[in-house]
This record gives sequence, C-alpha cells and structure tokens, in this order.
Amino acid sequence: MAQEATAQEPIETLFNPNSMEYALDPGPQCLALAERGRLVWYAPWMCWIMTRMPDIMDCWKHEYLSSDFYDWEFAPPRPKEEDWNNFERALVGHSLLADPGHHRLIRKITSPAFSRNVVDNINAAIEPDIIKLFDDLGQPEEFDYIEQVARHIPFISINRMVGIPDKYWDQIKQVVLTFTETWNPTISEERRQKAQEDSNRAIDILFEVIAERRAAPQQGDFLSTLLKIEQENENFDEWDIVTLILALIGAGADTTLVAQQWSAYAFLKNPDQISPALESTEAFSNAFSEIMRWAANSKMGFARYVPEDRELLGEQVKKGQMVLMMPHLKDRDPSVFADPERFDVRREFNPDALFGYGPRFCIGAALAKQQLYLTMRELFRHFPNASLVEEPERDLEDHNSITFKQLRVKTNI
Repeated sequence: MAQEATAQEPIETLFNPNSMEYALDPGPQCLALAERGRLVWYAPWMCWIMTRMPDIMDCWKHEYLSSDFYDWEFAPPRPKEEDWNNFERALVGHSLLADPGHHRLIRKITSPAFSRNVVDNINAAIEPDIIKLFDDLGQPEEFDYIEQVARHIPFISINRMVGIPDKYWDQIKQVVLTFTETWNPTISEERRQKAQEDSNRAIDILFEVIAERRAAPQQGDFLSTLLKIEQENENFDEWDIVTLILALIGAGADTTLVAQQWSAYAFLKNPDQISPALESTEAFSNAFSEIMRWAANSKMGFARYVPEDRELLGEQVKKGQMVLMMPHLKDRDPSVFADPERFDVRREFNPDALFGYGPRFCIGAALAKQQLYLTMRELFRHFPNASLVEEPERDLEDHNSITFKQLRVKTNI
C-alpha cells in the first residue's frame, strides 16, 4: 500500500474517533485524516477511508462500490437461500443496500409513500404525541432531556409513521435500539448476532401487523400506502414492505436519538439561534444541517466494499476491502465552511449532502426533519428560558456517534 511506504506518523496516532479528545473536539483529528489524502488506509479498522466530498458524492451517484455486507472480506459466509432466517431473507434476498437495480426500482415504485400528503398525515399523527410528552413532563426545575424526552421520540415516530399498534411495542422496542448494529463491521460478531436476533423477532411481528392490516385496512400511514403499492405492482411484494420498514427503523432509531440530543444541545448553547431556526419548517430544515455540521458527532461513515482488485483514487485496493465514506470530515474545515466553529442556522449548504446524495439520498429525510422540528418547537414553547445545568459528559460507548451520558436542562420557570 502506497501510504505504508511513507515516513509519516501512523494515522491512528492522529485520528482516534473513540477517544475523549475526539469527542470533545473532533475538528483537528478530522482535518489530520483528510490531509493525508483522498483515500487513507486506517489499520485499526482494517479499511480505507474516503475523505473528500467530491469523491464521496461520485461514489454515491455511480455506485461503483458494493453495499452488500457479505462482500466484505471479514463477513461470515453468505448464507444459502434454503437456510435463510428472517433477517437474511430481508437483508440478503430483498436488500435495498446490496442490489442497486432493485433499490432504484423500489424507490421509484414507493415514491407515493413519501408524497407530501402522506408525510403531512404522519406528521399530524406524531404531533399530538410529542405535545403530550411535554405536557406530561410538567414544569420541573430541571430534567434530563435524553431520558425524559429524546428516548421516547424514535418509538413515537416509528409507531405513527409505520402504523404499528401500541400493543406490539414492548416486543419491538429492542430492534429500534439495535437494528443498525446488524451490519456494523466494527463491532464484535457476538454483538452483531444479537442484533440480528432482535431483527428476526421484529420481522415476525411485522408480518402479524401486515396480516392484521390486510384484514382491517386503514388509510393515511406509511404501511397503508405500501400495501396499496403492493396490489398495483407485481415487482413489489411483502418482503419489500418488511425491508422498507426495517430501513425506516434503522434510519429513525439511534440516528434520531443522536439528532435529538445534538439539536437540543446546539440551541441551548446558542439561544440566539432558536428563533430564526424555528420560524418555519423550511428554516428548520436548513438549521438542522447546520446543527449536524456544527456538532461533528460522527465517528465512522458509510461502509462500502471493493468488488474486485482495482486502483481507486490513486491507491491499489483489494477485493473485499472495506471503504468508509466520511462526509463529516469536512464539517470543521475552514476551506469548506467559513468560521467553522460558529453556529449559524442561516449558513448556506451547496450541496447539502447530510441525508446522502443521488440514488442514496434518504427518502425519509423530510419525515426526520419534521419530527425534530416538532420536538424543538415544543421544548422551547414549554421552556422558553431553558439553559444547560452543566456541560454534558460525552459518552464514548456509541459505535457510530458522539453522544451524551445526560443532557440536564434547567427550565428557569
């Protein structure tokens, strides 16, 4: 590998996203990594890291690397179809990640499920639950935003968005917390296997929910729309419905919890930005991109796998090697963002790739931003003078993001 032949200091001595130094100030380490080149070998994770946004966007657009977890050199053997369990049937047989052609087809077929009308109906269903969550909180002198608010939001959102009845939540909650670990290549095999078992149980429940919905049709939520699409398209079946719901759970679970923490923290640290950010849903959409840029909370990135030996961005890469795309490395780069330490909800993003790009743009982006807007609106409507009790302690346990152990809020009522 070309980079191993240099006399440079090993990159792992400059970049350690699991360190407290990174958690407190990721900017210098991200810049040190990006300065090494467009593609950097990172030995602790046995992978290449793609550091530059033009390269990342080109990879998203043209999909020349594999998204199939089983193409990774350290993945377990690809299971045979006759031996598939529920998780494998959903993520191997109907994977939206592994098969770009099928992914594009499903995006086209299911576009009505993400129409403005459906999104508005889902938001209308979520809003009363979020209002009630804050009403039930009452008027305490202080409270932990993570424990008493943020942890409830993923369940509310997914419940109302998908239309999963409340009676199933005790059984399905665990997969909401662990689904993104099912394909994470940096955690232990035991932990990943446990997450897959959670998914297997959740899929059983989803089939029960689908059967109930067929027997008693409803209107307006995501599942109802998918069942209608299934009736009208022979290339879309029940397993595609399950896989899409799992994808929404993955996108709306731990990522939503992280976004909730950092949104509240950003506004509490910068109260002058609350009013312009919350003046409309459109204003908040841009503000949320700034929140996540300023937070710079990502540790990893988007995993892809090399399908054959080739040259990539000036480096010789081998079949099966992992390539992590890390768009967040730019977030504190002064050559990309003027005065990057400043939090400015009116900052312009062109392009705005927070939710991906091209065929891999997150189809649930509008839903995610709307439920965050509703939560921040209620937080500062109930507690307009809220402030931090103390600077929150960073939690290093999350495999993908910098999080907080607590986020204690003083209401100042």
